[in-house]
Amino acid sequence: MDLKRGREPLVIAIDGPAAAGKGTIATRLADHFGLPHLDTGLLYRAIGRIMADRGFDVDNEDLAAVIAENLDPDDLRDPRLRGHEAGELASRVAVHQKVRAALVRFQREFAGRDRGAVLDGRDIGTVICPDATVKIYVTASAEVRARRRTDELLAKGRDVDYARILSEIRSRDARDSGRATAPLKAADDAVRLDTSDLDREAAFAEAVAIVERVAGNSTAERTSFRST
Repeated sequence: MDLKRGREPLVIAIDGPAAAGKGTIATRLADHFGLPHLDTGLLYRAIGRIMADRGFDVDNEDLAAVIAENLDPDDLRDPRLRGHEAGELASRVAVHQKVRAALVRFQREFAGRDRGAVLDGRDIGTVICPDATVKIYVTASAEVRARRRTDELLAKGRDVDYARILSEIRSRDARDSGRATAPLKAADDAVRLDTSDLDREAAFAEAVAIVERVAGNSTAERTSFRST
């Protein structure tokens, strides 16, 4: 099914825990369907990184909110944002309700582009884009995600310990899922994609199939409604 030429905006919301593979899947879906992509986690990583660089307390909600309100798109280009430390900082910043509120408009404006967009994060399908055309919740077991992250860091020459990475991932899952504002969870109408036993190619192929199936059904329903 060719969705690239569809007249209706195609908004794909991808959520899931750290190291489940959602970022890779989102990037490839955006390229496949010719849509802009926003890794919303970079927003929180950038705020945490800026605060740490300036010696600020990342648990200071009011200060973090001020930085969020003044975030510049160029701040997302910092290569350090892809690192493990930035991920931990982001998880701490993301619990702040004022920060999340400050970033909602940024994300919704991105999703509101004429042709649509692909956004990945932890509350895209539940809070940011509850009316997204397609919602996918990408997940994997904590053990598999810890192994992936460990292998990734080892490949970069980092001296890491699997047990410590596993502990950090479990702690982050608990923090992200237990926060009062926009906790990590699958939207009721999201399709779950467990990548525990899938390689990258298989996971991507399954994601494409999900988008084509769900978006195709959505298009069919809209066409049927207009014709009645």
